[in-house]
Amino acid sequence: HGDDPMCGEAVVVHTTRNGYIKRAPVSTYRAQRRGGRGRRGAAVRDEDPVEHLFVASTHDVLLVFTSVGKAYALRVHEVPEASPSARGKAIVNLLPVAQDEKIAALIAAKPTEFEEPRFLLFATRRGKVKKTALAEYASIRSNGLIDVALEEGDALLGVRLTDGDSHVFLGTHAGMGIRFHESDVRPMGRVAAGVRGIAVNAEDFVEVMATF
Repeated sequence: HGDDPMCGEAVVVHTTRNGYIKRAPVSTYRAQRRGGRGRRGAAVRDEDPVEHLFVASTHDVLLVFTSVGKAYALRVHEVPEASPSARGKAIVNLLPVAQDEKIAALIAAKPTEFEEPRFLLFATRRGKVKKTALAEYASIRSNGLIDVALEEGDALLGVRLTDGDSHVFLGTHAGMGIRFHESDVRPMGRVAAGVRGIAVNAEDFVEVMATF
């Protein structure tokens, strides 16, 4: 993303583990020479570390996915702008997120991508995976919608935006791992529960999801 008016302003968006969110212009994080000390990117608190950090355009749609399997949407420009040292604003003040919902993933998508062959790939703690067309998220109601039907005791781990030709890696807390091509997972409707991506025992759970 650049700062072309047609593309919007390039900003850095980040959230904390306790659900605070903010954005700041990319220009805030100026380039430094080798050996530079860097600068504070956020007022990090020991009890509330930064959880998600990425660059997006103010024109992008920000999809917010929670641990209980719900999805919400807002424009990146609706995320409050704050200085690098500021904590930001609680997401519960921007979206109707319940107390038992934790932010599991954020996806910034260009408005045009909802019309292209793009997919959202979901993974849960109990090893389920699901692939759904991004187009199904083109118009999310303000109060959110169910995007993954979770079994009792399960939680959404993460979501990735793909082009349909990515490899997927799932890794568990106990050190088990699996890699597969996303074509092995057929596209499903938005409220489908998904299929088994990796088998985990009662004591284990999926801790890492990556696409490449």
